Amino acid sequence: MTRVKRGTKRKNRRKKILKLAKGYYGGRSKLYRTAKESVERALAFSYRDRRRKKRDFRSLWIVRINAAARLHDLKYSTFMNGLKQAGIELDRKVLAELAVSNPEAFAELATKAKDALS
Repeated sequence: MTRVKRGTKRKNRRKKILKLAKGYYGGRSKLYRTAKESVERALAFSYRDRRRKKRDFRSLWIVRINAAARLHDLKYSTFMNGLKQAGIELDRKVLAELAVSNPEAFAELATKAKDALS
């Protein structure tokens, strides 16, 4: 049986991990084993948090819409229901942006939502 030394394969694999660990503190960027652990953990977190970010933003938009709707004596759920009954199809991202940057337009939407409910 011939001996396998893995010269360039091993070197390239380690180089790839150490490149991903660039900027880490201390041995995490220098030592292969600790760098590998840190990189695997970081990649797992980044994969998870790319999905988590969507949830976080949606909840932020809902909080903003709710706060703006309550200024017009509406709860979030009744406001959204009123918009649906009025036939206004704006997503939460746009509604939250309106609530923050253009309160007059949001007030108009709130009155339309109230009219559709009554």
